[in-house]
Amino acid sequence: MRQLAALVGISNPYLSQIERNLREPSDRVLEAIAEQLHLSADVLTAEARRDEPEDLPEMVRHIRRDPDLTKAQRLALEEMYETFRDVTRAKRRRGTRTE
Repeated sequence: MRQLAALVGISNPYLSQIERNLREPSDRVLEAIAEQLHLSADVLTAEARRDEPEDLPEMVRHIRRDPDLTKAQRLALEEMYETFRDVTRAKRRRGTRTE
């Protein structure tokens, strides 16, 4: 990891944050990492998405891929979305009309 960070021109802590999905790499950094790993950036991001469960709602997939959101914003939106879905399902089970 230390060697990859040096080759890409980023710090070890920054690379670690990218690996743990705490920070989103810039396009330049993503391209540099992919180049050092002898992959395309598309393959590298596809590998990361393979870890997503198959039954993940499409809306959550869109939220996770939006480059204009921060990690904290993505997590907040996912939580709100899941809460809204849970409330709607609970109302349906009770026979309550949803609007």
